[in-house]
Amino acid sequence: MYQHGGDIYHYPGFTDFSANINLLGPPDSVLEAVRKSTEEICHYPQAGCSNLCRAIADLEQIPQEQIICGNGAAEVIFSLVLAEKPQRALLFMPAFQEYERALKSVDCEVVYHYLEQENGFQFREIPAELDHTIDMVFFCNPNNPTGVLTEGSKIRKLLKRCEETDALLVIDECFMDFVSWQEQQHTSLKGSLRNSSHLFLVKAFTKSFAIPGLRLGYGLCGNARLLKRVQEVTQPWNVSVLAQEAGIAASAERDFLEKTRRAVEREKQFLLQELAVFAANKEEGIFVDVFGCTANFIFFKSVPGLDRELINYKILIRDCSNFPGLCQGWYRTAVRSREENRRLIEALKQINFAHLK
Repeated sequence: MYQHGGDIYHYPGFTDFSANINLLGPPDSVLEAVRKSTEEICHYPQAGCSNLCRAIADLEQIPQEQIICGNGAAEVIFSLVLAEKPQRALLFMPAFQEYERALKSVDCEVVYHYLEQENGFQFREIPAELDHTIDMVFFCNPNNPTGVLTEGSKIRKLLKRCEETDALLVIDECFMDFVSWQEQQHTSLKGSLRNSSHLFLVKAFTKSFAIPGLRLGYGLCGNARLLKRVQEVTQPWNVSVLAQEAGIAASAERDFLEKTRRAVEREKQFLLQELAVFAANKEEGIFVDVFGCTANFIFFKSVPGLDRELINYKILIRDCSNFPGLCQGWYRTAVRSREENRRLIEALKQINFAHLK
């Protein structure tokens, strides 16, 4: 059963706030690269994606040999798990559900550490569950769906513990491009790749360059033997000609990423200001409490059934109740254009929250 956002196929013509895609859409250069590359679809894609890896290396400022590409970040995750076949893994929850699906596909025992509302969906100490029986740890930063950015010092402590217990730490940084450049320098673990054989980062073009339909993700790792094992379980032509050319074009769009961050911040502040009005009227049965918003989406708590009510206004938001650790009433909404954001706010103003309760 489909459990993610972005299900526009069952809701044609709806305004989709349920998937967190760049509100600017794909850069013109990326669209042009896709159009031009259709002339090459009579050929197999380049196995190993060496041209794309070279472009990503320039974008990320890391050695090309530390990169592996995939048919979306999800394929990178599944390939990594298949290569390592962990017997016991630790998941910080709530988080992207494909971690668990990938682990269970190799019959891995999954141990949960729940990030709680009382602690701002942060972990305070290294979980006691992270002992020598754990082979792999997944952590999402910024977290999806909570929108919480965990400070770099905590993540580095987590990495140190994984090195002590000989566990592989997999950090999902797919939403890191939406974080300010200054914060990225303090929170991303990209700088630790060259010194740790226990670290694997997952990133994607999907969200930041608005090309989820093309499927393009990549992994970053300084452990050459691990990357070789992942490559060996991945089919040779997993990234299409169109996706590879799109990625090469996107990698050159440095200014686009900064433009994106400014646009997202502007529209996010607009949404937060509008949503604050609902929080102030809680006594009237209207409430929207925001908990996390460091990426291009806002994580909030409201009344159960709000997502279903918004369908009447042809608006989709993400019901987060199927994330382990969350329940009915938790939601995630993307930050979209001003016109679309106004549409969401106007719909919320017309809803009888008290009736939903």
